[in-house]
Amino acid sequence: MSGWREDELEKALLEAKARIESMVALHRDRSSQEQLITVVDNAYDVVLETAGGLVKEARTSIDIIHARRPSRMDRFQRRSDQVERGLLYGAQEGVTIRLLTTPTLLDDDFVREQLGRERPVAIRVAHMPPLQALIVDDSVALVVAESAAGRRTSVIRVAELLHSLRMLFESIWKDAFRAGERFVFGDRTRAAFARRILRYLQAGVTDEVAARELTVSVRTYRRYVADIMSQLGANSRFQAGVRAAELGLLPPTPGAEPNGRG
Repeated sequence: MSGWREDELEKALLEAKARIESMVALHRDRSSQEQLITVVDNAYDVVLETAGGLVKEARTSIDIIHARRPSRMDRFQRRSDQVERGLLYGAQEGVTIRLLTTPTLLDDDFVREQLGRERPVAIRVAHMPPLQALIVDDSVALVVAESAAGRRTSVIRVAELLHSLRMLFESIWKDAFRAGERFVFGDRTRAAFARRILRYLQAGVTDEVAARELTVSVRTYRRYVADIMSQLGANSRFQAGVRAAELGLLPPTPGAEPNGRG
């Protein structure tokens, strides 16, 4: 992602956080019946319980921005990340889940877990300034934002702010790097080459034709196919195609049940 793009994202994130702070102050003194923003105790257990409750209430979608600031306690916080990821498995069947995180916070074990799931969490990676947000059904969000005044955790139901968070999420998601590519193939060049092979397999192209298109020998092509199958944990070419689609490396085959919006 270019430096210009990262500057634009940072500006958007900072603007979103400033609006959240402003709206929290505006709604702080309203009665509970009118309150559209609820300030949550920053104690970890309280935040975790609040997030877990929202995940269980989700009916259609859960979108997550996970971009906290690294610290000296990162090794211990990564253990907490695993607990937080576990909350997602409490979502109801049929709820689509997308996770945006940073390269530093990407959990390869969690990415690996998605390979065997019928409805995997779609995971993408981007460089982002610190912000943590859980957006549920586009109707409520849990936001943890850092500011000069310290950390503030809020449950937000303000339509205007939810729309801003949604637009922010979509703008980053669109250009973010698919975690499955990084996990399975290592870098963009190898991922692009592997996607070409997967497309040939999906289209039923013969090994001879595919090898000629890629300007490699049939033997080399078949070695690439075997390596891709191994990386995806697939026992057949068909299964490799299914798992590639689940990871977002290929579009799902026509008539297949969608696994999510990402």
